[in-house]
Amino acid sequence: MKRVKRRSGLTVVLLPDGGGESRSIRLSALALQIVLGVSLLLVLSGLALAASWWHFAAQAGRSMELQAAVDSLERERTQISVLAEELARVEVEYERLRALFGPSLSPVSSDIWLPPSGVPWRGMAGRRPAADDFLPTSWPLTEPGFVTQALVEGEAGDHPGLDIAIPTSSYVRASGAGRVLRIGEDPLYGLFVVLDHGEGYQTVYAHASSILVERGQTVRRNEVIALSGSSGRSTAPHLHFEILLDGIPVDPLSMVRQPA
Repeated sequence: MKRVKRRSGLTVVLLPDGGGESRSIRLSALALQIVLGVSLLLVLSGLALAASWWHFAAQAGRSMELQAAVDSLERERTQISVLAEELARVEVEYERLRALFGPSLSPVSSDIWLPPSGVPWRGMAGRRPAADDFLPTSWPLTEPGFVTQALVEGEAGDHPGLDIAIPTSSYVRASGAGRVLRIGEDPLYGLFVVLDHGEGYQTVYAHASSILVERGQTVRRNEVIALSGSSGRSTAPHLHFEILLDGIPVDPLSMVRQPA
């Protein structure tokens, strides 16, 4: 008896709704393998696309993190640049202050006058200063110094003059010609001198280490009247300088000019 070999494959029967003639589609084994292979390929492609999307999404997130890190580093670099500039400025100020509080090697200005021996206007051949010489418009030191505190008006924490950092025993000179109205010492100003220049003007020189004039003595512009120091309420050598007009503080920098 002869045995018939049946071909393998797949038959799909289509039955329409509502009756009608059915249809069948037969897929050979080869066609079935092709369909299954294509289906598997599509599934794998979908998985590959999903994996790629996930990878790109992760990379995008990483890129955003890196950009944020770059922005942060850029801000830090800017801050470091600002700090470097500030440090350079502070170092310059420090060197200026260190030079101020070190030994003073600056030559004495040729326009100062040392205290006279007690006779009014001695050494001036009997001449009195001109009227303009009485106005306090000269810098009260022979050196520029360093202004550490300007005039501050107001009742709370007011400061009626200039604080000028200067080495101890520097020459303090009269800002204008006048008469020694008062000398003394108190807990705040330490050793101080007050000059009367007339026309309502007075000047105050405080925190001195030594007073070189006497009460009632007349002095000329730029005459040395004291040596700087740190007496009274003071944390470092400096001169406290005031200009008063009818008893009211005037900003000294509006009348005198600090040398360069």
